[in-house]
Amino acid sequence: MKYKRILLKLSGQSLAGEKGTGIDTGVLNSYVKQIKEVAQQGVEIGIVIGGGNIFRGLSGTELGFDRVKGDYMGMLATIINGLALTSAFEAIGQPAKLFTAFDTGPAGERYSKPKVTEALKQGYVTLLTGGTGNPYFSTDSGAALRALEIEADILLKGTRVDGVYTADPEKDPTATKFKEISFDEVIEKNLKIMDLTAFTMCRQNNMPVYVFDMDTEGNLKKVINGEDTGTLIK
Repeated sequence: MKYKRILLKLSGQSLAGEKGTGIDTGVLNSYVKQIKEVAQQGVEIGIVIGGGNIFRGLSGTELGFDRVKGDYMGMLATIINGLALTSAFEAIGQPAKLFTAFDTGPAGERYSKPKVTEALKQGYVTLLTGGTGNPYFSTDSGAALRALEIEADILLKGTRVDGVYTADPEKDPTATKFKEISFDEVIEKNLKIMDLTAFTMCRQNNMPVYVFDMDTEGNLKKVINGEDTGTLIK
């Protein structure tokens, strides 16, 4: 087992599956099954999930929403996704706890590092929702912040693509994959992996990032066991 404590960043959009919006139960169940398998190996897991399958704050401004209100709508969308994941975990016998970046009453517990680290040590999968709790920050930034706060060994970014490529492999068939790349190279080549705020936080604090395909079952376990399935950025 290569990593003891991880922060897993999942895309809300991926949760929608082929429907493109809402929550696809097939994808949801695939994710929780993979994560439970890794948790049973003794890995401590924090999860940050986006909300793009329900509402994306930035696109809300294009529809005429006030940016701050739009961002809070996006944060609430991540909490809805977190509740869905928590429920799905409990349904398969995996203890899970939902934490939110701001007060949400009975829906989730207010995030604090001591509470989360205690829950991790007790074997709970922890859902760290609500972004950073502030507008103008993406869930990528939330994931970088939480990875640093909970002292994760690595930030795993689960996507639909199996790593970082020279160009978008879905658009450019000649794109080639990097096995490993430095933070500086990513900036130099202008590769769009995370937003710059999140990326800078990881770079300044030596938090390695691993990009891999979460939609292929078994890949998360391979990453935890040190198998080469994606791209390491360090």
